Amino acid sequence: MANAPHGGVLKDLIARDEHLRDNLKAEAHTLPDIVLTERQLCDLELIMNGGFSPLEGFMTEADYKGVVDNLRLADGTLFPIPITLDVSREDIDRLSIASGSRIALRDPRDDEALAIITVEDVYRPDQVKEAIQVFGADDPAHPSVAYLRNKVKEYYVGGKVQAIQPPTHFDYVALRYTPAELRAHFKKVAWRRVVAFQTRNPMHRAHRELTVRAARQRQANVLIHPVVGLTKPGDVDHYTRVRVYEAIMAKYPNGMGHLALLPLAMRMAGPREAVWHAIIRKNFGATHFIVGRDHAGPGKNSQGKDFYGPYDAQDLVMKYHEELQIEMVPFQQMTYLPSTDEYQPVDEVPKGTQTLDISGTELRRRLKTGAPIPDWFSYDAVVKTLRESYPPRAKQGFVIFLTGLHNSGKDTIAKALQVTLNQQGGRSVSLLLGDTIRPDLDTPFTATPEEHSKNLQRLAFVAAELARAGAAVILAPNAYKQAARDAIKDTVLHQAGPGGNFFGIHVATSLEHCEANDRKGVYARARRGEIRGVPGVDETFEPVERPQLTVDVTKQNIPEIVHSIVLLLETESLL
Repeated sequence: MANAPHGGVLKDLIARDEHLRDNLKAEAHTLPDIVLTERQLCDLELIMNGGFSPLEGFMTEADYKGVVDNLRLADGTLFPIPITLDVSREDIDRLSIASGSRIALRDPRDDEALAIITVEDVYRPDQVKEAIQVFGADDPAHPSVAYLRNKVKEYYVGGKVQAIQPPTHFDYVALRYTPAELRAHFKKVAWRRVVAFQTRNPMHRAHRELTVRAARQRQANVLIHPVVGLTKPGDVDHYTRVRVYEAIMAKYPNGMGHLALLPLAMRMAGPREAVWHAIIRKNFGATHFIVGRDHAGPGKNSQGKDFYGPYDAQDLVMKYHEELQIEMVPFQQMTYLPSTDEYQPVDEVPKGTQTLDISGTELRRRLKTGAPIPDWFSYDAVVKTLRESYPPRAKQGFVIFLTGLHNSGKDTIAKALQVTLNQQGGRSVSLLLGDTIRPDLDTPFTATPEEHSKNLQRLAFVAAELARAGAAVILAPNAYKQAARDAIKDTVLHQAGPGGNFFGIHVATSLEHCEANDRKGVYARARRGEIRGVPGVDETFEPVERPQLTVDVTKQNIPEIVHSIVLLLETESLL
């Protein structure tokens, strides 16, 4: 028998509102609307299908404050993570958002109306407090704190939603189950005890041995329930991971395991996230839940220390064990014993016995360099899938980002580097000069600050897509603000996949030299007030933070500079 939902009732809003679907869809055409972000889309899907039971909408201020302060909704129900719909002051004014308003919520991918929210309140949260209470620190090294600072808008809208339709998915449709569907599956195959395994990473032999061992000890079956929504920046993409999961499912004893995908936007909130994950798996019908060491931890903080202790997550789940009503299975660290060709928990291995392990860092190194990965660590089908998606370094794309003043020599360096990389061969080389995709069609320093910012975003997007496809990209825009440089780097790192290799080069030629040798007269025109937005004249060129290389055409010639960049790429095994 599947576990009871959190709060006692599965809040399946899709089923509840099915009879109203046509009327709600027609009404949505007449309403102001909010196009959801990717995270809001993930949250709405799990609100509507009951994965976030007992929630029936985005949190009101009373629920939000209770969750942030005490891990509890206003009615006292345990719930550790704020589920909020953020909007800007401009959104509030433009859409006339107020208590009683009805707003259509639209899918950002196809603009379909998914639900209608009836606004109960609009409130301004203390986001610094939210960061400290929920994530443990207001530290931008935490990905969710960085997201809160940079992407979450300043107001939250609370209210219940009525469901029109779930988001349409085109990938792995057969593996996407709602809580009701997964519960029906468990009933059909007579699974009474189900051990759920949460993961955002590829699985290998140790994971298979861990989950099989946990299931056998409890006379249960295994639900592999990986996250395919938003995970930690830099994680393996979900397409690759799902192919890995499908390959590893064939290694389970017949009938023991089942694979289902979870469209969750993770917060990497450690202990609180572990309690949240347990609630979600309970809603999906699981009776047991594996909680690992440093479960959903984001890694190191700004001081180089772990955000959470290794057992903080397990301790918090145990603290709320009675309310959660799902049995925690502590993650056992597994190690390989070559003498018996088997995996055993580390704490059960006799002292002096030879063991073998490969760390995540070492695995990534072997994937990047093409070094062999032994079959005792993973399965051939898994390694093959990972190698297809993550080629060795010499086949990966990269972005060289040259930044400096106008006429600093960055364009000349970029063109010379393009010739050198074309000579070496092995990958296509793309050169993006200036602030636009086609600088030959635009006059420099004529765009407004808003247009300039959008142009840089477009350049970053194009560079990331080219690098994802394995190209060498040389980018040399007029990015004189550090925030703009950081945004370009962030886009490449997060969107270029295996091509997310980013190198910032500061061309630190002095303003005096740049202006004295300015044959096009840009600086002279700027000083006469004929053009605006020229760094060094009427705009400040902000100091470049943490460049991988600093060069100066008054101290090195162009061939020497190009050679130093090539050496940097060779050091990183990209050439």
